[in-house]
Amino acid sequence: MQGRDNGAVKDLTVGEPARLIFYFTLPLLAGNVFQQLFGFVDTLIVGRFLGVEALAAVGCTGPLMFLMLGFVAGMTSGFSICTGQKFGAKDFDGVRKSAAICIVLSFAVSIVLTIIGVMFCRDLLIAMDTPHEILDGAFDFISIVYGGVVMFVFLQMLTNLIRALGDSKMPTVIQATTLVINILLEPVAIIGLGLGIPGSAGATIVALTLGNLLCILYIKKRVTYLHVRREDFAFDRDFWIEHLRIGLPMGFQSSIIAIGAVALQIALNGLGSVAVAAFAAAHRVDGIAIMPMMSFGVAMAAYTAQNFGAKKFGRIVDGVKKCVMMSCSFSVLVATFNIYLGAEIIELFVGADAVQVIEYGQLFLIVTGLSYWSLALLFIFRFTLQGLGQSLVPTIAGVVELAMRIAAAIFLVDYLNFFGACLAAPMAWIGALIPLAISFFMTARKLS
Repeated sequence: MQGRDNGAVKDLTVGEPARLIFYFTLPLLAGNVFQQLFGFVDTLIVGRFLGVEALAAVGCTGPLMFLMLGFVAGMTSGFSICTGQKFGAKDFDGVRKSAAICIVLSFAVSIVLTIIGVMFCRDLLIAMDTPHEILDGAFDFISIVYGGVVMFVFLQMLTNLIRALGDSKMPTVIQATTLVINILLEPVAIIGLGLGIPGSAGATIVALTLGNLLCILYIKKRVTYLHVRREDFAFDRDFWIEHLRIGLPMGFQSSIIAIGAVALQIALNGLGSVAVAAFAAAHRVDGIAIMPMMSFGVAMAAYTAQNFGAKKFGRIVDGVKKCVMMSCSFSVLVATFNIYLGAEIIELFVGADAVQVIEYGQLFLIVTGLSYWSLALLFIFRFTLQGLGQSLVPTIAGVVELAMRIAAAIFLVDYLNFFGACLAAPMAWIGALIPLAISFFMTARKLS
């Protein structure tokens, strides 16, 4: 059972590191781009069919979505590191037990997040000083997203479990299929059924639900390593604590960063709807642009976890060196694309008449693009340390990111207006990179 009928499961502890990482990253990159395209499609369709005000309403919910969904993505990724370590050690009973723990913890967390999110989302929007003219639309969107967060939690959990076993292809296929469903449903809900902004959020939840069904069917038919049994749910105190020790800090890191994004959004709201719409559109483009760097980082988490479990420490250091060269090269290409074509891309969201929105959006893409190199290094060092089971320094780095974004919101936006908001992300990336780089090089000496 362990040697057959397991889809594209891949042992990352043997073979040339650069080749393994690169080919693992390619489908992962496609999957991450598809995931980002959810937000891109929401923003594009809403902006083109419902107008700039509706675009601002959906766009201003971005930090709140990041606050919750970022926590979920980080947490489930952390849980699956335990799964990858067991797989690298060829402990297949441990793989199933880890999957069972992931299921229970993901369900419990999704219930708590749904209750908290639905109860407090309007208060959060008001606390963020959301402009009155877009408040109701923003609430309609985010309340539905929070109400269906369980679908996002389980899709993240299931795809992360599959990736932990070295299969980055099938999660990409599932995410692509989910996106296509979303693209088909959203115009129908917004225009055909006349549901407006709530239709956009509802279509996304339906698409995520179907994506979960595809994951379950694939695991049932092809991934026997993840066929959990009743006895796999038996309580193992130390193993549960290990999942929480890695998963919760990774989730909180994303939430800490999101708090900084909320602070920045408050400052942006004070600049008016045009600035909010420009930031929302540019941020969607930026979200897709950074996916190559993020994908290389996520690949290093899976690669590191398996090799750490197999006690092949030299391969980890070698893999990091080669991943740095590949990811930094991609960062230069993506930055060049954004800098030179940024205006044309922003125009897709708002049309040629929204001149100031396009100018603001292009400025954002230029400023962030020039700093993508630091983000490439940040992702590699952060995910490598997390793949080793380390959580303290990545959490400290998250706090540094928070401080930098809040500093930009408090000081730079007041003095530099929209340009100050553009500087927030580069400041956060470079600030967080410093403790991560120091920690990695100290750890690399021990591994060598």
